[in-house]
Amino acid sequence: QVQLVESGGGLVQPGGSLRLSCAASGFTLDYYNIGWFRQAPGKEREGVSCISSSDGSTYYADSVKGRFTISRDNAKNTVYLQMNSLKPEDTAVYYCATNPRYSGRYCLLGYGMDYWGKGTLVTVSS
Repeated sequence: QVQLVESGGGLVQPGGSLRLSCAASGFTLDYYNIGWFRQAPGKEREGVSCISSSDGSTYYADSVKGRFTISRDNAKNTVYLQMNSLKPEDTAVYYCATNPRYSGRYCLLGYGMDYWGKGTLVTVSS
């Protein structure tokens, strides 16, 4: 069964850090570009970061550049999102998704995504 499972969310104070994981089962992540997306209450889903399958190139939304880092460990079939200097506006459900075609701007826009996880909640609050 093809599955993506996010983990690592939780409650953190402003300025804190979290590392999210996106683990795949039933298929190999190696051949997929992977994106992280988030959706805050009452807001539309937005792309956070994407990583290429071919050369590991990374792409970030302006709102998280310099604070978030996406990485992948193909041996563990897992993609990570390291989130530092968290702000209350980062509060959202975070999802990972695969994209067999796009890795850059179109990935961040959500074009061509196929498999999605169910999400993990990140709450940034004092």
